[in-house]
Amino acid sequence: MSTPVVPAHLRPADGRFGSGPAKVRPEALASLAGPGAQLMGTSHRQAPVRGLVGRVRRGLAELYSLPEGWEVVLANGGSTQFWDVATFCLVERRSAHAAFGEFSAKFARAARRAPHLEDPVLTEVAPGSAAVPTAVEGVDAYAWAHNETSTGACAPVRRVAGADPGALVLVDGTSAAGGMALQVDQTDAYYFAPQKSLGSDGGLWLAFLSPAAVERAERLAASRWVPESLDLSVAVTNSRADQTLNTPAVATLWLLADQLDWMAANGGLEFAVGRSRRSAEILYGWADAHPLVTPMVAPEFRSPVVGTLDLDPSVDAKQVAATLRASGIVDTEPYRKLGRNQLRIAMFPTIDPEDVRALTGCIDWVLEQLTA
Repeated sequence: MSTPVVPAHLRPADGRFGSGPAKVRPEALASLAGPGAQLMGTSHRQAPVRGLVGRVRRGLAELYSLPEGWEVVLANGGSTQFWDVATFCLVERRSAHAAFGEFSAKFARAARRAPHLEDPVLTEVAPGSAAVPTAVEGVDAYAWAHNETSTGACAPVRRVAGADPGALVLVDGTSAAGGMALQVDQTDAYYFAPQKSLGSDGGLWLAFLSPAAVERAERLAASRWVPESLDLSVAVTNSRADQTLNTPAVATLWLLADQLDWMAANGGLEFAVGRSRRSAEILYGWADAHPLVTPMVAPEFRSPVVGTLDLDPSVDAKQVAATLRASGIVDTEPYRKLGRNQLRIAMFPTIDPEDVRALTGCIDWVLEQLTA
């Protein structure tokens, strides 16, 4: 039996709804192929690429109105690598973590495996909810995700009441940065990768660091062995010079800079957050009213940038996603390890809210075909 194809008039203008790597704006790709091409294959130690790094650092600082003394730091790798960086350079003895999905749990596992650290404290809740750690005596770093990409649940970002003096707050903003509001000074390290809301490709981690985080990184690097590629103090020094320790992904930097320019030209973070919020209103409003679709996440934790939708057992979500893919509507599959009969829909600022509206119509059409 052949897979049905969604009629062309129902389809979104752009069919990319993946939660990462996510949609890159066609204009950004054209810019990379145009003026950006002159930087490809050139030295990252010379002015053109260093100027690009500086453009990214300034753009991010302006997007989030970074407080005085805060720094934008970047290095090769991704958020996964930053967890290792943090176990060496930001956790002194013991950390506390909130885990409410695959990625928030991975940082806790990294801390548990680090032989120089005490076992972390873990607050764990089932997928579909969210949590933040509570104060524990002797904990010097608190960690959780702003937005759990695997489940589409988000948690508040705030200082931990009752925490020991000097304890740091480390928040994973990988899918939230650029698409969700943030009071930066409620954290000490807000770290992320650019291949989601920030409309770029992978290969980098970036972080907003408080003076307290920089001080701890420098102090720990001076008192314990740290591999150079994981040494946050080295990343700080290089970033201040608009460089990275080794060759960066120049195309990723260019796409990120273009995305930041696009956001700034249209109203900054308020514009970007508003785009995602509008898409979320469309998606969740449709799902709440649908007899075969139920949002996985409770309303108080629902993400504005990643939506997870459970389908009725009478419908095979894999078949729905396959039909959409055959129609040019891609990456609506759920996070693989959840094992749910589910669709996962990205609503990053690069995605037009009207394309999200069109997607809901396409899912309606597919469900009608499969249940007829």
